[in-house]
Amino acid sequence: MKPNKPAAEMTTKELASYIDYSVLKPEFTEQEIIDLTKDGVKLGCATICINPGYMELCRPYVQGSDTKLCPVTDFPFGDSSTASRVKQIEDVAKYDEVKEVDIVANFGKIRSGKLDEVTADLKACAEAAHKYGRELKVILETDALTKEEIKAGCHCVMDSGADFIKTSTGFLTGHDNVGATPEVIQLIMDENQGKCKIKGSGCIRTRERFLKLIDMGIDRMGIGFRSIPVVLDLKQ
Repeated sequence: MKPNKPAAEMTTKELASYIDYSVLKPEFTEQEIIDLTKDGVKLGCATICINPGYMELCRPYVQGSDTKLCPVTDFPFGDSSTASRVKQIEDVAKYDEVKEVDIVANFGKIRSGKLDEVTADLKACAEAAHKYGRELKVILETDALTKEEIKAGCHCVMDSGADFIKTSTGFLTGHDNVGATPEVIQLIMDENQGKCKIKGSGCIRTRERFLKLIDMGIDRMGIGFRSIPVVLDLKQ
């Protein structure tokens, strides 16, 4: 949905409400995870994206705030069994502090043309999240896909009943990493036609791109801790 004013005229708090603060690096210490979670809460970000094993660690730091947790399941490959994926979602969606759950689509199956299988898997995942009143964001890993495969993946998400189409994990190797370019976001918007919300992630490292995507009508963006001060123009 297009914002009601240009992104350049938004307050820092308004801009932060578009951000899922990414705290996903597996090498983070528990203290680093706590510190980054507290930073995201202080800024008023929409959610803190965490690995599911840190739910209990992070819960106390979002309580009483407008910021919620967004655990990212079956990350970063998305190739576990449907039963395993559903269990991962149910394990985290039950917490009151969770706003949404992210999951990686099986993008190898998208590349294989097994679209019915992808849709059926995502439908089970969406139902698991919705059972607890949480929205599901589906990561397509767009840098691994052709334009036609991205379009096909969009339809898998739309047909599954999931709530968001998301671009990237930020952990893909062996490919050119361009992430959430305006061109990729526009491709998804054109295919999606407003049926799902859209989250961009990957390579959103400049304020210019951040503001442009908001003006295009993106719903959310995943931003890493090093880029947060840049996109929000925070004075150090």
